[in-house]
Amino acid sequence: MTASATPTRPVPRPGVMAIEPYVPGKSTAAGVAKVYKLSSNETPLGPSPKAVAAYEAMAGKLELYPDGASTALRDAIGARYGLDPSRIVCGAGSDEILSLLTHAYIGPGDEGVFSEHGFLVYKLAILGAGGVPVVAPETNLTADVDAILARVTPRTKVVFLANPNNPTGTYLPFEEVKRLHAGLPPHVLLVLDAAYAEYVRRNDYAAGIELVSTSENVVMTRTFSKIYGLALLRLGWCYAPAHVADAVNRIRGPFNVSGPAMEAGVAALADEAHVAGAVEHNERWLPWLTKEIEALGLRVTPSVGNFLLIHFPGTEGLTAKDADAFLTARGLVLRGVAAYGLPQALRLTIGTEEANRLVVDALQAFMRERQGA
Repeated sequence: MTASATPTRPVPRPGVMAIEPYVPGKSTAAGVAKVYKLSSNETPLGPSPKAVAAYEAMAGKLELYPDGASTALRDAIGARYGLDPSRIVCGAGSDEILSLLTHAYIGPGDEGVFSEHGFLVYKLAILGAGGVPVVAPETNLTADVDAILARVTPRTKVVFLANPNNPTGTYLPFEEVKRLHAGLPPHVLLVLDAAYAEYVRRNDYAAGIELVSTSENVVMTRTFSKIYGLALLRLGWCYAPAHVADAVNRIRGPFNVSGPAMEAGVAALADEAHVAGAVEHNERWLPWLTKEIEALGLRVTPSVGNFLLIHFPGTEGLTAKDADAFLTARGLVLRGVAAYGLPQALRLTIGTEEANRLVVDALQAFMRERQGA
């Protein structure tokens, strides 16, 4: 390196500055008395009261370090799902688990594959590890097994599959997931991101526990941020082969999960009635919103999660951006998904009955006004 080429300040390694920072869904609406935040797929039922009580009980112990092994939480997860706790790793949301897995298995020049409209964190994690993101096209906004397999090369180290997928709400039946796994070389790690698994009520769906139990190259990640309502605490976990769990534990921080989060997670798992109530609420309002919004002449991607992807015509006055501004002015905050390659769509989280009905009324007003009806 010549003197003139010597950096004058520290320079991040290649890949870091290529990352476009993740932008979360907005949560405010200026000048509106009441805001209905429907942009982050949070449960409208909130957390279990038992989880809240467990969290509050930790207030007198804030000076103590948490258990670095998350023992009680791993034991509770293991008991809930019939899993070996030693193969469970907990983290600050499933986002951290995804990043840890990526950094453990992807290095400079290695490739990570994910579907066209897959969760943005996959690309961020791959670039952050110095790897190369490889995008596989989807079919009907659904992950395509053949397209993914066609993009696997000797440089591929990880394949990410969000199932169900965010933001589309689509999913792959378990038979297709098994076909994907069967087509991968044994050195490629298949990461099944099942953040919305608890909401799915399809007979042909499985989150991936069985596949992890019988494979050496499959990991399933889960979160407490969605149906359990603990997003503020940042709590997630993965179930992995023993050798993968060992690798991740070697690079994670020694106290990466807070004590209050662990206690709230244990209590949330035990409150099965609260989870059942969230499922029941979603089962009622997901089809209702789909039907009502489609009746307005808008296309809705069929979803098995707790959210819907609404597509707008894209013509003058009827763009997703126009609709977003119209709804936001009425305190209804949805999620723009242009960063996912869907510039003419908005993602709508299933909200309270009040919020759901207000969204339909506002969309009806938007369509009438813009179409001159």
